[in-house]
Formats: sequence, structure tokens, C-alpha cells
Amino acid sequence: MKAVILAGGGGTRLWPLSTPEKPKQFHKFTSEKTLYQEAIDRLDFLDPKDIYIATNEKYLHYIKDQSPSIPKENIILEPALRDTASCIGLAAAIIEKNHGPDEVMAVIYADHLIKNKIEFQKALQIAEKIALQENTLNIVEVPANTPNTNYGYVHLGEKHSEIDGIKAFKVQNFTEKPDLKTAEEFVASGEYLWNTGIYVWKAGTLMKKFAKHAPETHNRLTQIQALPETLETIYPTLEKISIDYAIMEKIDPEEIRIIQADLDWSDIGSFEAIYEELSSNLDANKNLIQSQGGQIKLLETENSIIFQNHENKPVKVIGIKDLIIIDSEEGLFVCKKGESHKIKQI
Repeated sequence: MKAVILAGGGGTRLWPLSTPEKPKQFHKFTSEKTLYQEAIDRLDFLDPKDIYIATNEKYLHYIKDQSPSIPKENIILEPALRDTASCIGLAAAIIEKNHGPDEVMAVIYADHLIKNKIEFQKALQIAEKIALQENTLNIVEVPANTPNTNYGYVHLGEKHSEIDGIKAFKVQNFTEKPDLKTAEEFVASGEYLWNTGIYVWKAGTLMKKFAKHAPETHNRLTQIQALPETLETIYPTLEKISIDYAIMEKIDPEEIRIIQADLDWSDIGSFEAIYEELSSNLDANKNLIQSQGGQIKLLETENSIIFQNHENKPVKVIGIKDLIIIDSEEGLFVCKKGESHKIKQI
């Protein structure tokens, strides 16, 4: 198995801590390691030569600094941001060329948090077996235990198999970010999982799906595959579209397998998600406080998130509840707790 870590995202939902210059995957939010370093650590059952990193030129120095064991030839530099279909397709083309069409590749995000490392590795290896046996497109998904409207959901079909306690299912359909009422119904039914976007498939199988469902993209990817020096000119011309829209929504559901695993997963896509992950660090009034050098002093403040990363800049907060205050060199962000997902609108 080869693993492809997607490490080129901009992390805009965590502005102003996460910025285009230093997005969230290269920050330490929940431990002494960055999210990217944690993603590397979770793949310690693989040799570093079997790990590929997909990113772009301006993040190369972070990649080299935070993962020196990854061979430089395994770092895929995207000349432009063309969304996940192009990025994953390029990785598949490279792996197919280097290792053959039957090589299984796992697609993993650098900015996700996964606490259950053993379950994660077991799920990937079981998904690999299914990919080798059935040539299916497989997704490792997690139980939907709260009606989160920021996640996509997958409706499980009939059970396909069970290996070492890990169940595999066929799929009925996907729903992207439902409203609250719908999400509550999904969770109550017990028939839905959260869509993590952790894919496992043969490189050649995915390339065949591109040939069928996105032929123009496939044509350009094979040009790059044959002549790597054309990457700089051809890649920016690829359609900017997600792998879900380009491939997953177009294929026969019978070609998909869902691997259910309890990964203790979060995409760390909001300050509220960080609050939940660091709930053991709250003060007596349920405030999450992080300060880098400056002083934060609170009075009559409850259930809030206050981050400050200026050196020697004091922050005083009085009489608030359910508020997010993020103060960094990039900017100041203030919003009602529970609504930080609206950051993209402004």
C-alpha cells in the first residue's frame, strides 16, 4: 500500500490562526505535534518511501521541516490549486506509473484528527484487501454520533463483510451537509455514517474511472504521466472540481464499499471542534484559553474560546458568554460560539 497525504489545503475556516501562508495542517492545535506530523505518525506501519505528500510549492519548507524522513521524490508539488479530483488523480497517475496499476493507494487528509490509531491502521489494511479482491472504490467512514451539519453523511446499504471486527457495507447514497432537522433524523436512524473522505483503491482502478467519467481530465493526467515535465503547463488547465463530484457521484453504488471504523475522528474544521477536542483543558467557567506570550485575564466570562498569539499583548475580557475571540498577527476574529462556520462568507 502507498499512502497519499493531502497537505495543500488553505484551512480558511480557522482564520486568523490558519492562513494561506501557514494553514491549519502545519499548526499545533491539540498536541505538541502539528496535525500534519500526527498524520505522518499514524502511518508508521508503512515505510517512509511508501508515503507520498501532495502539496504546493509554498508549503514545501513546512513539509521538509516537519517530515524529514519522506523522500523528496515522494513530494508531489501542485503548480495550481485545482481541488481534490485533480490532486488525487495526479497522485494516482504517478503511483500507477511508479508501482503499477494494481498498487493500492490510501488517500488521507493532513488536517484531520484521528485518535484511534490502531483502528485506523486496521481499517486501511482491510480496505486494501477489499480493493485487491474486488477492484472497488472504498471509503473509511465513522459513526455519526451527533447531528453535525458541517459533515457529509453516507447512508449504509446491506452488510458486505466483516473482518477482524471491522464491518464493510454497500452504499445507498451520500448527503452533503444536511440541515439540522435532517441530520437529527440521520443520527436517530443509526443507518448513517460521517463521510471522512479517507479513500482506499487501486491506482489503476481510479484511473479507469477518470477515463470513463472525466475523460478530458484523464487525457491530461496521462499526458503528465508520460511526460512529467509537462506538469507545470498542463496541471493548471485541469477542471477545478472535487473527487466527489467528478467521480464518486457518477459511479455505480455497487462499485463502492464503506468500511465502518470507530476512529475518534474530527476534521478540526472549526474553533468549536477544537473546543470539544480540548474539553479537558477548560477552566472552571468552561472557557478554553490559549495564549502565546501575552496575558489573558477574564472576569464573569463563561463557555467561551479566547486565543491570543501576540507576544506581550494583554487581553482583558469581561462579562461575556458563548463567544469566540481569536487575536493573531493576521487579524482579529470575534463571533458567537456555534457560528464560526460562517467565516467563509466574509
